[in-house]
Amino acid sequence: MGTLEELQERTSVRVFTPEPVPGDVQEAVLRCAFAAPTAGNQMMYTILQIDDPTVKTTLARLCDNQPFVASAPWVLVFLADCRRWYDAYRLAGLTPRTPGVGDLVLACQDAVIAAQNAVTAAQSLGLGSCYIGDVMENCEQVRELLGLDQWVFPATLVVFGYPTEQQLRRRKPPRFDPSYIVLRDRYRRLTEIEQREMFARRGQDFDSYIPGFCRRKYMSDFAQEMTRSVGEYVKAYAGDPAAAPDSPI
Repeated sequence: MGTLEELQERTSVRVFTPEPVPGDVQEAVLRCAFAAPTAGNQMMYTILQIDDPTVKTTLARLCDNQPFVASAPWVLVFLADCRRWYDAYRLAGLTPRTPGVGDLVLACQDAVIAAQNAVTAAQSLGLGSCYIGDVMENCEQVRELLGLDQWVFPATLVVFGYPTEQQLRRRKPPRFDPSYIVLRDRYRRLTEIEQREMFARRGQDFDSYIPGFCRRKYMSDFAQEMTRSVGEYVKAYAGDPAAAPDSPI
């Protein structure tokens, strides 16, 4: 199967066989992550490989109680890291400005692009994967668990492993038609007719699907906790005096 087919066919995998991911496969996936596009060749991310079963179990609980995180053979947390370059500037005798929200967004881009490279490489090697955005929740507990600095943000968590036969048979959910996603030159809001058509073309009844999805996802406790936690992470970048002061190297 070629790259285009693999990208089209890839689905999230949440059930893995007990088979470990060999070291050479891990190394190949990570090399592809490092080869990802990055702003100014800065690689503004750090990858945490989580081996400790206790840490994996705690992460599973903090990420909305998802047990498969704890049982996944290979767990990586992609951190948006604005600390490393700031320290380098200071070690060079400079007086750099403190990282701002623009630096955070750029580092998040770096981290997630690297993660997607890893996911794509893993797919080509027969590994399944699943993104866990919930790692952005429970800021205080995740910071303590992973030893995160004030200028280090958990952009995403990805679990990897060999999928079970049942997972291999799962069909990929249909995406929205490109005509509603790709706009020309300027952004515009979709009309009500377009909104209804967009969901209908994906096989969903607007009036029954949207209220349920809104309750289950957008208005959920975990979505509101994610918003609160991300706000806490952002304080240091926004110059909030309540944020922790910078620490010496």
